[in-house]
Amino acid sequence: MTLAAMQARFAVPGRVEAILLRPGRREATVAVEAADLLTSGLRGDRARAGKRAVTLIQAEHLPVVVALAGLQEVDPALLRRNLLISGLNIGAFRGGRLRVGDAVIELTVPAHPCSRMEEVLGPGGYTAMRGHGGMCAQVIVPGSVKVADVVVPA
Repeated sequence: MTLAAMQARFAVPGRVEAILLRPGRREATVAVEAADLLTSGLRGDRARAGKRAVTLIQAEHLPVVVALAGLQEVDPALLRRNLLISGLNIGAFRGGRLRVGDAVIELTVPAHPCSRMEEVLGPGGYTAMRGHGGMCAQVIVPGSVKVADVVVPA
């Protein structure tokens, strides 16, 4: 089997665990059950069209962030990513496309942590998030997304 063929395979489909909107700079993140994913990002989010229109973080990375930050738990809303995805290694799909609900997105660049992580996670929060901040994506095909939707390569 070729490397390209192995990279296109996945063990199980992913799942949308949470949808989080960031209505404004430094405003609290709002969890919703469903949202429209437009070329400009999720309706109600402050993102703009382009390669950072929507952000994803992998649910499996949360325990790592918790451990590295010396915490007992972390609310995903504090991490300020739009979609919490489980079951699919989103980092392995950089440059690739995923179908999320009715939408198709293209993973573009890592979502690096911001200095705000020191505020919400405490001292060392920025470093705890490095390498675990998820991915940014641009919207290729707009559509609706809801919690529990399947996430698969497109």
